Amino acid sequence: MSYPPQVPPQAAPVCYRHPGRQTYVQCTRCGRYICGDCMISAAVGHQCPECVAAGAATVRPTQGRFGGKAASDKPLVTYTLIAINVVMFVLQMASGWVYNEFVLWPRAIAVEDQYYRLVTSEFLHGGIMHILFNMYALYVIGPSLEQLLGRVRFGALYGLSALGGSVLVYLITPVDTATLGASGAVFGLFGAIFVVSRRLNLDVRWVLGLIALNVAFTFVGPLLGTGAISWQGHLGGLVTGALVAAGFVYAPRAHRNLVQWAMVGALVLVFLALILWRTADLMG
Repeated sequence: MSYPPQVPPQAAPVCYRHPGRQTYVQCTRCGRYICGDCMISAAVGHQCPECVAAGAATVRPTQGRFGGKAASDKPLVTYTLIAINVVMFVLQMASGWVYNEFVLWPRAIAVEDQYYRLVTSEFLHGGIMHILFNMYALYVIGPSLEQLLGRVRFGALYGLSALGGSVLVYLITPVDTATLGASGAVFGLFGAIFVVSRRLNLDVRWVLGLIALNVAFTFVGPLLGTGAISWQGHLGGLVTGALVAAGFVYAPRAHRNLVQWAMVGALVLVFLALILWRTADLMG
């Protein structure tokens, strides 16, 4: 009598991460077998660690590192500021009226109440090299700060740094001196990246070198024939940017939004008081 050949029983499947462990549980995403130590409960069934990690990587955090909504991958505020500066420079080159109307001229501010010049002058530039340097610095540093602070806080940082530079210019420069350029805001970003880097325990030596180099150029540049450079605007922007960044990154988590925006409001009030005091002094 002949018998059919015996077929060995099929071996039980094993965990793909632990080959010595038999299991019949499969990852609901990739289908691989996983043991009890590897399975992670999901909305439906269980998933392996790799699939859970891959899924988490596709979900953006809703909270920024220092409060507010997390920034997107694209630094839209940085690119928008660069675009505004470029457009204003083109208009300035095309028409002298733009320069005359928007440059920071203390006499026009005090006598004719043209306070808007404190802001508009930050979007004008004295030449192609001037705007190229400022926009390159903004392009390099802006995205990192925007990602860390979020769009709204980064916009506030840039705007307050620009205003801080303009306020110091208004306070201590001669009344008929014309000042322009985004350097105040850019120096504010220098101060901010130093504070943020310290808060995150990063190496700040490169930031100190960057600040030292630019401060030195502020005073040495005119001796080399670059033309007048407003150290007042640079210093005002640098200090303001560092103060704003400190208020953002060191605010206590429990009352973060309140402290951050209270700081912004207080700084704006200080600037307004200084502007009005300077105007009264010039008109007196």
